[in-house]
Amino acid sequence: MPESLEALETKVAFLEDTVANLDVALASQQRVLLALQDQVRLLYEQLKEQGIRNDGVGQEDEPPPPHY
Repeated sequence: MPESLEALETKVAFLEDTVANLDVALASQQRVLLALQDQVRLLYEQLKEQGIRNDGVGQEDEPPPPHY
């Protein structure tokens, strides 16, 4: 029975180490994800602003394309 208990304690120690490593990896991935979300939000805002600038530029002076 002591051998069985020792085997279980060893398994629990390895599991605890694995869970700690997974926690570190998950926290790192969460930081990366948040940074990427911020970058996407910034790019979206820049594209939206660029679209607003381009909406009124030179469109009144140009005739419609021939396929209209």
